[in-house]
Amino acid sequence: MNYLAHLYLSGDDPEWMIGGLLGDFVKGSLCGAFPSAVEAGIALHRRLDAFTDSQPEVQRAIARFEPPFRRFGGILVDLCFDHFLAADWPRYHSQPLDHYCARFYRALASYPGDLPAGAAHFCEVAPRVNWLENYAEFTRLEQMLERIGQRFRTPVPLQLAFPQLQQHYPLLLEEFVLVFPRLVEFCERQRLEST
Repeated sequence: MNYLAHLYLSGDDPEWMIGGLLGDFVKGSLCGAFPSAVEAGIALHRRLDAFTDSQPEVQRAIARFEPPFRRFGGILVDLCFDHFLAADWPRYHSQPLDHYCARFYRALASYPGDLPAGAAHFCEVAPRVNWLENYAEFTRLEQMLERIGQRFRTPVPLQLAFPQLQQHYPLLLEEFVLVFPRLVEFCERQRLEST
């Protein structure tokens, strides 16, 4: 799952959602550097990543990508799954996607603590470029892949994998439809157990 799905699966508590985002930026043990609800969101992010990676449909989807992009298959699937969630957003949430995203951007901007550099960059750029909202348009994934590829120590032309996403789109959608309800149930259970 990428940013949008992690936010959605964190529930509606703003601190859990911030933790859902920070899970991509905070490494190592959680030892009170963040408020407890934010750390709970980070922990959920990590458990969700492991649970998602264990799903047979996700493993099949990753294996379908041809070299040299198979090793980035997790990134490709994550982005595509965020696209499916955004494209069919009214099925999952009563609030319009742009309102949902604006509410999260405000919560993140008003967070009183220090954000890791990557999260601070997201906080600054995302509202300006409609980062999360853009997942709804499949063609935007090509540009997102290019930006992701530039962040590697040795840049990777990840946007060249976009034709494989196009080719496998119907199968990826089928896999998302099967997997996502399991992720929702998993996260609901995890959040209940954490309260």
